Amino acid sequence: QVQLVESGGGFVQAGGSLRLSCAASGRTYSMGWVRQASGEERELVAGINWSGSKTDYADSVKGRFTISRNNANNTLFLQMNNLKPEDRAVYYCAARVAAGNDFSPERRDYFTNWGQGTQVTVSS
Repeated sequence: QVQLVESGGGFVQAGGSLRLSCAASGRTYSMGWVRQASGEERELVAGINWSGSKTDYADSVKGRFTISRNNANNTLFLQMNNLKPEDRAVYYCAARVAAGNDFSPERRDYFTNWGQGTQVTVSS
C-alpha cells in the first residue's frame, strides 16, 4: 500500500504564497491535490499524470497554482501563489496507483490513495 504524507501547509496572508509537498512511499501514476473547506465537499485543485505531460486545474486556481512532480524521489508539489481567503481548506495529496493511460482526476473515484491532509489558512 503506497502511503502519502503531505507537508507545507500553514497560515498566510492574502496575496502570499505556500508550497505543498507530498512524499509517496512507492510508485504512483497520476497524482493530484484535492481540497475540502469546512462544510463543503472535496474538490479537485490540480492533477498531473505520471510524465507531467498532462495537468488539470480547477478554474478557481488557474494562473495562481502550479502542480509538479519529481518521479526520482516520488514527490508531488503544489506551488500556490496569490492566495485568497477562499483557498482556505484542508489540502489532500491523492494518487492513482493502477497503471494505465486514463487521466481523469476530476472523477470522484479516480484516485485510490490519500494522504492525511494539511491545513491551509489564508487571512484577509
